[in-house]
Amino acid sequence: MGKHLPARAENLRRAIAQEAARIMAEHGIRDFYVAKRKAAERYGVFEAGLLPKNTEIEAALASYQRLFGGDTHAASLRSQRAAALHAMQWLAEFEPRLVGPVLAGTATGHVDVQLHLFTGRAESVTLKLMDHGIPHEVGERRVKMSAGRIVACPTVSFEMDGEPIEAIVFPRDGIRQAPVSPVDGRPMRRADVAEVAALVADGTPGTTD
Repeated sequence: MGKHLPARAENLRRAIAQEAARIMAEHGIRDFYVAKRKAAERYGVFEAGLLPKNTEIEAALASYQRLFGGDTHAASLRSQRAAALHAMQWLAEFEPRLVGPVLAGTATGHVDVQLHLFTGRAESVTLKLMDHGIPHEVGERRVKMSAGRIVACPTVSFEMDGEPIEAIVFPRDGIRQAPVSPVDGRPMRRADVAEVAALVADGTPGTTD
């Protein structure tokens, strides 16, 4: 973790993490770096060594939601996870996986449900949506697979049960390697239908880990 910081610096670092978490929760900012910089500016901090890690901000965000989100956050998360499960069951042929804040339990009402889909033809996802008359938008997202490898993947955005869904479409063999998590730099956690069903049945904000 590096050299130990003086108590005042540690307190400042913690305060920046808490402020970044508040910004993410209240303003719908999804980018940890942006929220961190905004929080640091408020405290007049520009030294990189005093800035919290993304994992510290995520932990602060979970604490913020427990303290201030209460039943509202829990209900929103239940709705997002139920919509994710419905979408995953409907898109079962694409081996869907839930990722991101909805899986982690730190999602705000501002974020989309994030899915990863796997298929030999990305067009097959949009064709299914078109065949069922579901409005959608196609796009592209740059995904970090490793320190030196970033790939452009097609995306499909639509709604399920009133919740916005963003699905990133990977080649079929993309299921073997998860992208890098923006939180801790490790392979991103992915949950299959069974895991998401367990989360929905459990009904608590955390994960099944």
